[in-house]
Amino acid sequence: MRLVLDGLRLAVTTFTVAPVRGGRVDRATAGAAMLWAPAVGAVLGAALGAVALGLRWAHAPALLGAVLVVGLGALATRGLHLDGLADTVDGLGSYAGPERALEIMKKPDVGPFGVAAIVLTLLGQVAAVAALPTGLVLPALVVATATGRLAVTWACRAGVPAARPNGLGALVAGTTSWVSAGGLSLLVAAAAVWATHRHWPGPVAVGVALAASAGLVRHAVRRFGGVTGDVFGACVEVAGTATLAGLAWASG
Repeated sequence: MRLVLDGLRLAVTTFTVAPVRGGRVDRATAGAAMLWAPAVGAVLGAALGAVALGLRWAHAPALLGAVLVVGLGALATRGLHLDGLADTVDGLGSYAGPERALEIMKKPDVGPFGVAAIVLTLLGQVAAVAALPTGLVLPALVVATATGRLAVTWACRAGVPAARPNGLGALVAGTTSWVSAGGLSLLVAAAAVWATHRHWPGPVAVGVALAASAGLVRHAVRRFGGVTGDVFGACVEVAGTATLAGLAWASG
């Protein structure tokens, strides 16, 4: 029970800005945290969905409301996932060797590839949230944010190495199993049934988003030699945005 609670605390502090006191941090706790990640994402999505519904009921313009919701989502995560996306894209776009690419990713500045990735991702999220019907905006945000964090659970599965001997990647790489990640995927896919009018496109959107994230992880392992904290952030944004886009498309 102590491990479960420590894992939950670590997941909350890793994926949100919630004022939770830190606890034990080791590989066992990190593995538990990665299993809690989709649940933490779902709670965050519920909060964002409630805001989105409030704005709809207040007759706020759909596009303006979407900007506010997406902005709140970035604030609630300290923008860490967007930063990870930018660093990962900069590293991949450099076409440099593994060591040089990792050095580029550690630099505090953001290159043109990273800027473009952030802009396009935020635009995609805003467009998707604005396009969602009022009755589906809450479940869609819950499923999308949960899927984004579920992508990290998959990226931490056994067999995926860390690119560096230290850092977040080294702490959590290989701490989850295919069985646990698969079980969580079934739960998220089941929830996605209620995120579209026709039901079946919801699980399909989740599956496509996870496949896109898996492709990113595979490419990162080939280019960098493994995963890093930045790659995890990129997985959150890629999977979350792809899910939102799929749900909005299916509900149009």
